[in-house]
Amino acid sequence: MSQPAESEPPSPPSGRSNLAPAEAFALLGNDTRIEILQGLLDAGGDDTPVAFSDLYARVDIDDSAHFNYHLKKLTDHFVRKTDEGYLFQYPGRKVVRAVFAGTFTDHAELDPFAAPGDCYDCGGDLQAWYADEYLTIECVDCGRTHLSYSFPPGGLEDRTPEELLDAFHHHVRHHYCLAADGVCPECMGKMSTTLSHDDDLPGLDVRVDHVCQRCQTHLYSAVGVNLLDNADVLTFHADRGVDLSTRPFWTFDWCVSDQRTTVLSEDPLEVRLDIPCDGDVLSVTLDETLSVLDVDRS
Repeated sequence: MSQPAESEPPSPPSGRSNLAPAEAFALLGNDTRIEILQGLLDAGGDDTPVAFSDLYARVDIDDSAHFNYHLKKLTDHFVRKTDEGYLFQYPGRKVVRAVFAGTFTDHAELDPFAAPGDCYDCGGDLQAWYADEYLTIECVDCGRTHLSYSFPPGGLEDRTPEELLDAFHHHVRHHYCLAADGVCPECMGKMSTTLSHDDDLPGLDVRVDHVCQRCQTHLYSAVGVNLLDNADVLTFHADRGVDLSTRPFWTFDWCVSDQRTTVLSEDPLEVRLDIPCDGDVLSVTLDETLSVLDVDRS
C-alpha cells in the first residue's frame, strides 16, 4: 500500500530491531490491545493517521492512562506514531486481517458440493469439501485428491459455493506464483525451490518443493501449477481463447498431476511438461530449480 500523502513518510531505518516470537505473542495476549488494533482499522489507520482521541473513543476503556499504556506496548512493532496520529505497521495490519479472516477465531466445515472439472485419473466428477481450515477437491468416483490447501474460514462468509471456489482458485494460484518467484506467501521471506523425482513420493513421482528460509513454510505440488504466471504459458492459452487467470487451475491435468511430465535427465534433473490446448501442445523444459530452459510450440 502506498504511503498516504498527508502523513510523514517513515524515516530511514537506523538498524533492524528483532522481536522474539514469544515476546510478540505476549504483547498481543491482551483484549485491549487487540481492540486497539481493530479500532485503528475501523478508523482507517491503513491509509490515514488516526488521532489519539479518535482511537481512544473506539476502545471500550474508561481510563486514558490505561489505554495509553497498552497503545505504547503496540507502538514500534505493530503501530507507528506520527505527528498526525497512529498508523499500522505491517505486522499490526497482518494481525487484524488474520482475526477478520477467522484464522485464530473461527471453526467451519462444509459438506461435499460439486466442483468444476473431471478427474484426471478416471474421468469422474469432482467435489469439494471444507474442514480443519483446508479446502479439498477430490474425485467422487475414485477418491483421488486433486488439491488440498489451507483457506481462512472467514473466506467462507457470504459466498456461494461457486464464489468460494473462485476465491480459492485465486488464493492458491497467487500463493504458488509467489513461491515460484522465490517469495514466501506467508512472511515474504526467501523461498528455495527444488524439483525432485522419487517414486516413493505419495501421488507425485515428479514434484516441486518450495521451502521458506525464514518461517519454514513448505509448499509442494506438481510442476504445472507453478507455471500459471509464466508468460509463454499464459500467451499460449490466451491465443486459443483460454484465460488461465480465471479458469479453475485444477481442471487442467498438467496443473495437478505429473501425467504430462517427462523426466529427460536424472543428473542433473531436467523435465519436460507438455501442455495441450485446442489441439496444440506447448512443451516447457525445466531444470531442478524450476528455471525454464526451453519452450517449444508444436
